[in-house]
Amino acid sequence: MKVTFVKPNIGRMEHSLYVDHGRMEPLMLGILAALTPPDIEVCLYDDRMETVPFDEQTDLVAITVETFTARRAYEIADEYKKRGVPVVMGGMHATLIPEEVQKHCDSVFIGDAETLWAEVVADALRGQLKKFYSAPPGTGQTGGIKPRRDLFEGKGYLPVSLLQYSRGCSYSCSFCAVSSYFNRKHYIRRVDEVVEEIEAQERRLLFFVDDNIACDHNALKELCRELVPLKINWVSQAGIDVTHDGELLKLMAESGCIGNVIGFESIVPESLQSAGKSANLRNFNCYTEELKALRDHSMQTWAAFTLGYDTDTVDSIMATMDFALKNRFMFAAFNVLMPYPGTELYRKLQMKNRLLYHGKWWLHPEYRFNSAAFVPAGMTADELTDTCHRARKKFNSVPSMLYRFSDIRSNLKLLSWTAMFWKYTTLFRKEVYRKHSMRFGLKDGS
Repeated sequence: MKVTFVKPNIGRMEHSLYVDHGRMEPLMLGILAALTPPDIEVCLYDDRMETVPFDEQTDLVAITVETFTARRAYEIADEYKKRGVPVVMGGMHATLIPEEVQKHCDSVFIGDAETLWAEVVADALRGQLKKFYSAPPGTGQTGGIKPRRDLFEGKGYLPVSLLQYSRGCSYSCSFCAVSSYFNRKHYIRRVDEVVEEIEAQERRLLFFVDDNIACDHNALKELCRELVPLKINWVSQAGIDVTHDGELLKLMAESGCIGNVIGFESIVPESLQSAGKSANLRNFNCYTEELKALRDHSMQTWAAFTLGYDTDTVDSIMATMDFALKNRFMFAAFNVLMPYPGTELYRKLQMKNRLLYHGKWWLHPEYRFNSAAFVPAGMTADELTDTCHRARKKFNSVPSMLYRFSDIRSNLKLLSWTAMFWKYTTLFRKEVYRKHSMRFGLKDGS
């Protein structure tokens, strides 16, 4: 038997297939491959940079579905189904909206596929796939399972090893699909298994893909203590409240933490209140003390903003860009607020009849990447789209990059950090322009 894993692309630009030059390893597919019985052949195709060979012999196709890749994922699944190959689809989008996904495959996995993956493969071997499999989200890689990293070789991924220490987040941000998927729960792996996985691979630069690695401060302290002797550098995603724990910040710095992707979301307190971002509102003073704490520990900041709340305006969005530039963040993402299915934000906008593209922007043939998918209160949808793109362009302009680079305490601390700044900021700048207004999927029509 042979199982084919597929990572879908987002889609294409107006003139050609989009090739993601900043692509990272599809960690979860590597984990499922490792959970596949050893007597079964497995292969991985990444639609972001290679052609999926639909006519190549295989007995089961497993496709991971994200909301942004759903349209292309369905195209891939339909091609395999035309050839009589059974298809199972899973991932966050499949869990949040399984009835849509089921139209394009033989089987939908709702929840954590790791738990029952062996059963899926066994059923496929007998030709008895169930229409639905369901397992609640939980702790990842139990039993010390290590991803099949050999499947990633030769595919041109960034030279960063992806790992995971925890999953989920205990916060309840209204726009966040992670909160809906994990039901505000946070699951943590055994530290010794994480350390063993780090030692089993060769890279010294790691990215923990945790939704919020600092959700449990004590758990992160435990991990950091074990990382210190490994002499690695790492980044992850963390809430701004990590700055309120001095002991934790010190341990993170000692363990090799370069910085984190941090969800600032907004500099407007009313917008943070609307988003349910309670951690960001603690003694709010536009993050002055929090940013000082990060800089005192020489941590680079990769800031993420969501823009388009009812209290946002064109001026407040550009003020957010000015804030990011003033603080010389290594990266800043000025994201249009997106109504993901299954979230509180989606339900609220749907109830008020403010969703565009018939409520399914991820499938609509006229929707374009980075566009607003709802009617904002303080501007038009086009103004929201255009202003966010204007913020990205200004923040990633050459003069802005030079100004941000001048942050001595973070970007110039070590030669390797300097090299990292220029390598990844130039890559990010290029991707900002290439992705804007990109089509979803490869085919025209609905």
